[in-house]
Amino acid sequence: MRAAPLAVTALAALLLTGCSGDSDSSGGDKATASPDNGTTCRISAMDVEVGPANVAPAAGDTGNIPVTLTNQSADCTLDGFPGVDLKAADSSASLAPAQGATATKLTLAKGTAATFTLTYTRGEAGAGASLDVTTLEIGLPGADTRKSFKWSYGPVQGKGGKAADPTASVGAFTQAGD
Repeated sequence: MRAAPLAVTALAALLLTGCSGDSDSSGGDKATASPDNGTTCRISAMDVEVGPANVAPAAGDTGNIPVTLTNQSADCTLDGFPGVDLKAADSSASLAPAQGATATKLTLAKGTAATFTLTYTRGEAGAGASLDVTTLEIGLPGADTRKSFKWSYGPVQGKGGKAADPTASVGAFTQAGD
C-alpha cells in the first residue's frame, strides 16, 4: 500500500520536470526563452537561410550576403546586432557592426522573418593579408548558442594587411519585407 503514494509522487515529479520548456544551450529543442528575459530569440528556433549572395568575384571587390531568420517557435525578440564570426583553419575573427548602423529591436511572431546583411571585401587566396574563411558562424544577441554554415565566397581581405582583422561587417536586423 505504501508503494502507491510513492509511485504517484515519482510520476508527478517526472511530469513536472518535463514541463520546463527550455532546452540546453546546444539548441536541442526549439525553445526561445532565455534565462535573462524570457523572450530572447534563439538561433535553434530559427530557420536560417544564408544567401543568395552578391558574391565578390575578384580580390578587392565587395560582396553582400543576406541572412534571413524565420522564427519557428513562440514570439521572441531580437535586440541588438547578430554575432558573426568568420572561421579559417587556424584563426577566426568576429565582425563588427557596419559603420553607421544602428541596433534595432524587433519582435518576431512564429512564422515571421528578419534579415541582416554581411558585407565583405574579397582577398587574394593564400595571401598573408587574407583570411581563408571556411565557416560562417552566426549567433543572436542575448543568446549564447550559434549555428555554423559553410563559407563559399572566397578569402576575406584583412585591414592593414592583417588577416585577423577582416574587411567585413554585419548590418542591423530589419523586418523581412521592409
